[in-house]
Amino acid sequence: MADFAYRVIDAAGREREGRISAASDAQARAALIRKSFHIVAVSPAPPRKPLLSRDATARLSPKQLTLFTRQMSSLMSVSPLEEALRTISRQTEKANARAVLINVHGGVMEGQSLAEAMAREPRSFPPLYRAMISAGESSGSLPVITERLAMLLEQQAEVRGKLISALAYPIILTLVALGVVAGLMISVVPRVVEQFDNAQTQLPLITRIVIGISAFLADWWWAILAAMLLAGVAFWRAMKVPPFKYRVDTLLLKLPFIGRLIRDMNAARLARTLATMVQSRLPLLEGMKLTTRTVRNSVLREALEQAVEAIRSGGSLSAALRNAGTFPPLLVYLVASGESAGQLDIMLERAADYLEREFRNFTTTAMALLEPAIIVVMGGAVALIILSILLPILQLQNLTGL
Repeated sequence: MADFAYRVIDAAGREREGRISAASDAQARAALIRKSFHIVAVSPAPPRKPLLSRDATARLSPKQLTLFTRQMSSLMSVSPLEEALRTISRQTEKANARAVLINVHGGVMEGQSLAEAMAREPRSFPPLYRAMISAGESSGSLPVITERLAMLLEQQAEVRGKLISALAYPIILTLVALGVVAGLMISVVPRVVEQFDNAQTQLPLITRIVIGISAFLADWWWAILAAMLLAGVAFWRAMKVPPFKYRVDTLLLKLPFIGRLIRDMNAARLARTLATMVQSRLPLLEGMKLTTRTVRNSVLREALEQAVEAIRSGGSLSAALRNAGTFPPLLVYLVASGESAGQLDIMLERAADYLEREFRNFTTTAMALLEPAIIVVMGGAVALIILSILLPILQLQNLTGL
C-alpha cells in the first residue's frame, strides 16, 4: 500500500486536498470516484513529516474528549465531517490535544473512516468510543450517535465531578487535622514539658504518654515519612499483581460504605453505557465485552466476563447479572423487565438514573456524617494534648499550695 496526495472537487463544489492509501494510482482514483469526488490531480504523496509540537504521550483528557464529542455533535449537523474536524482542531488551545485532532482529521482526509482515523490515537479514543462511532458510520446515523456519546460522557463527567467535590472537603480537613496535631506534638509539646523537668513529683500517665509520643515523633519523623513513602510504593507495585489486586478489590467490596459506593457507581456506569450502545443498535455481546474493559474493580470485571460467556452461550443479560451476584437487585430486575417487554434500552436508562440518584444521595449523606466525625476526632486529639499539659500545671499548683 502506498500513499497518494489528491486534489478533488466534492459534490458541493468545494476543493479538497488530502492523502489516500491504495495499492496503485488507479485504485486511488477509483476510491475517490466512489466518494463522488471529481478528481483534479492524484500523485504519489511525500513521506509524512512528524508533528514537532507533539508529545509522545499526548492524549485527550476525559474533559477534552467530552468537549470534542459535544463540539463534533453540534458541527456535524451543519457541516461535513472533514470541515467539522478541521474547525475543532483549529480552535483547540492545547497543543498536544490539537496534534491528536489534526492526526484524526488527516486520517479522514486520506479516505479512512472516522473510527479508523481515531484508531490512530488509541490513548485518546478508547475501544468503546470507537465501536460506537463505527456503528454510527455503518448505519448512517453518526450525528445521532455522537449526540448520545456526548450525553453519555457528560453524565459520566457529572458523576465524577460530584464524587470529587464530595471527597475534597473531608480529605483536606483530614490533612489539616493531621498537620495541626503533628505540629503540636513535634513543636509545642517538647517546649512546654521542659518546664516539668525539675518537678519532684511523678507526672500524670496521660502526660507521660504524650511526652513519649512527642519525643518519638520529633526524633523519628523522617523515618516515619520514609516508611510511609516506601509502603505507598510497595502497595502501588503490588496492585499490579492480579492476585493481590483481586484480594484488595474483594475487601473493598465488603466494606460497609465503600463497598456499596463502588458497586453502585460501577453498576450505574454499566447501565448507562449499555443503554447508549443498545440505542445505537450495537450488538449486546459486543457492548458487554467493551464495557467490561472499562471496569477497574477486578471482582466486578470478572463477574462481567462470566456474564459475557453466559450470554454467548445463549443466556439472557438479566440471568447473567443475577448469577454473578455482585450487582444491585434493582438493576437485575429492571433488565429482566426490559428484556421481557422489548425495551431493554429504556429500562437500562431508568436503572442508570436510579443508581446515579442513589449514588448521589448516599455520598451526600456519608460525607455529611464524615465531616463532623473528623472534626470530633481532631478536637479530641487536641483536647488530650492540652489536658496532658494542664494536668501537671494543676498538680504543681496544688503542691505549692500545700
